[in-house]
Amino acid sequence: MEDTTISNEEQPQMKPEVLLELVTMKMPFGKYRGITLCDLPVSYLEWFVRKGGFPRGKLGFMLGALHEIKLNGLEYLLEPLRKKE
Repeated sequence: MEDTTISNEEQPQMKPEVLLELVTMKMPFGKYRGITLCDLPVSYLEWFVRKGGFPRGKLGFMLGALHEIKLNGLEYLLEPLRKKE
């Protein structure tokens, strides 16, 4: 049987720049237009998944990353990056 495990070197890594953009980038359209991506509800992200996937390009990548973060309970990673009001 072939070993299909992925070594630590092969696993995709979340770049810090992506996390920073999740707390600064705004949703450009739709029901949540103008809302910071990290503040989007998981139900909205799941809606995209049900409707066929995230948009193409950078926004889709960012929404997909946010979806994974929220599904896995990793939102605490974003907290230190949020601007204090």
